[in-house]
Amino acid sequence: MVKIVKVNKKDEFLSLEDREKCHKGQGILHRAFSILVFNNKKQVLLSQRSKFKKLWPRFWDNTCSSHPLKGQSYIQAGKKRLKEEFGFACPLKLVDKYQYQAKYKNVGSENEVCALLIGTCSPKKIKPNKREIADWRWSDLKKLKKEIKKNPRKYTPWLKIDLKKLKNKVI
Repeated sequence: MVKIVKVNKKDEFLSLEDREKCHKGQGILHRAFSILVFNNKKQVLLSQRSKFKKLWPRFWDNTCSSHPLKGQSYIQAGKKRLKEEFGFACPLKLVDKYQYQAKYKNVGSENEVCALLIGTCSPKKIKPNKREIADWRWSDLKKLKKEIKKNPRKYTPWLKIDLKKLKNKVI
């Protein structure tokens, strides 16, 4: 049983809570991070969530996302998760933080204070973890935004927020 960090709206630590419990019903507010990795062509690395994911399976998503554990910074947790999901590491920086809540069918919800992390690198080897990632691709941001407008149901709610938050950030 994985325990994640339950927080208030100011992202202040309240307690540790079971990850499954945090995602039931309307969800319990907890810490999370979302990573967007760009290559030298300013394309973003997208992942398609695996069929094993309870929430938003097979949806297109950011590069990767997860929850920092107690004592981990967003950056530390992000680097670790990037390595676990894609098999490479790169420098990350925190560019924004936001709170959102999104319900997935009758299965559960996300209710998170989410840190948006970005990195730039061109990994020579990408080794996706098949339990986490069904597929992946590099995408031009303008093209991606058009795709999301045309088919919004193919993309995770937090990816859409990430792209809006990224609007004024330097990549």
